[in-house]
Amino acid sequence: MMDDELKLRTELVEACQNMSRLGINKGTAGNVSVRHGEGLLISPTGVPYDKLTPEHVVAMRWDATFEGDVLPSSEWRFHRDILQARPDLNAIVHTHSTKATAVSILEKDIPAIHYAIAATGASRIRCAPYEIFGSQELADRAIEALEGSRACLLAHHGVIAAHVSIARALALAVTVEELASQYLLCLPTGEPPVLSEEQIAEVLVKFKTYGQQSPKVVEGYRQAS
Repeated sequence: MMDDELKLRTELVEACQNMSRLGINKGTAGNVSVRHGEGLLISPTGVPYDKLTPEHVVAMRWDATFEGDVLPSSEWRFHRDILQARPDLNAIVHTHSTKATAVSILEKDIPAIHYAIAATGASRIRCAPYEIFGSQELADRAIEALEGSRACLLAHHGVIAAHVSIARALALAVTVEELASQYLLCLPTGEPPVLSEEQIAEVLVKFKTYGQQSPKVVEGYRQAS
C-alpha cells in the first residue's frame, strides 16, 4: 500500500469515527468515500466504526469491481456515480443526522434561511425524491439533487455532503445539520423568510476568501504549537 493511499484510508476511517463524535451519525449508518487512482476508496458495510481500520476500507474501481473479501458500503452506487459525474468533488460523506433526516422525512428542501447555506455552493439544499437505499434510482436522484450544489437531502433517508476533501465534506455535513436544526425551529411559526439569490451570490463571493490566513501566519501557528 502506497503512503498516499494509506493516508487517505486513515483519514476516511477517522471521518467515519468523527461522525459519531460530532453527533451526526449513530451505529454503522452512513458512509464515506474519497476519489483515488482509477476509482475510489469507500467505507465497508456493517463494520462498527470503533472497530474500523484502514485495511477495512475498500478500493473500488469505476466498474464497481474490487479485491478482497470486505464488502463496500451498500450505498457505493451513489458514491461512485457522484464522483464520476462531478470532477469538482473528491470526497463524499453520507449521514443519517437527526435534524436533517427529519427535514428529509417532511420531503422539504432547506431554503436560504442563513448565509451559511452558501457553503453548499447553492441557495438551497434540495431534497431528492425517495428511492430504496443502495439502488441505481437513488444514485440518479442524488445526482439530480446535487446539480450546482455540494449537498442534498435524500427523502426519508439522510444527507449527502461532498467536497474537495474528506475534511471539508465532513464539515459541510455538520453545516447541513445546523441549517436543518434552524429550519425546524422556524417551521412552527410558518415558512421563514429567506435570503434572496442576490444576497446568496454576494456571500458566495465572500466565501472564496472566508477564513483563510496567509501561509506565513499558518506556518507561524504551527511552529508555536
